[in-house]
Amino acid sequence: MSGSGLHPAALPIAALLRDCDETRTRRGGPGGQHRNKVETAVVLRHLPTGIEAEAAERRSQAENRRMAVARLRLSLALEVRAVPPADGGPSKLWRSRARGGKLAVAADHDDYPAIVAEAIDRLAATGCVVGPAADRLGVTATQLVNLFRKAPAAWTTLNRLRREAGLKPLS
Repeated sequence: MSGSGLHPAALPIAALLRDCDETRTRRGGPGGQHRNKVETAVVLRHLPTGIEAEAAERRSQAENRRMAVARLRLSLALEVRAVPPADGGPSKLWRSRARGGKLAVAADHDDYPAIVAEAIDRLAATGCVVGPAADRLGVTATQLVNLFRKAPAAWTTLNRLRREAGLKPLS
């Protein structure tokens, strides 16, 4: 966790990058002569956790950096745990995304990793039982499960955590 109290996946990009080592390099593959001569690949290493993310599929270093940041945020959300606040209520960000039991956030939105991190933290606090975690977050169990279905890595992590807690994976 950062000094700000925010989960690393919820940090503004500039703050997150201050905690990262960024490496630019060349990678092979499609893109032709430009791609093979210019260091467009970006590797980010989050220093406090050692978690890395890379992007090299674009010809633009800026686009690869944006993709690497998105991948890093999701990896942080899936791997770094925080203790939910004692009051039990969801964060301001979560409340802005949840209305009437429904949760609105796309997997490619900047808020998705922070929302997933909060959901996993709540699930961890309930032994990965979906119903009580959903109740504490103010959404339906179906909405909570569907949040994880939006990204294969999130779905895999949820089911791994459920197996570790002695529960059946969700289908």
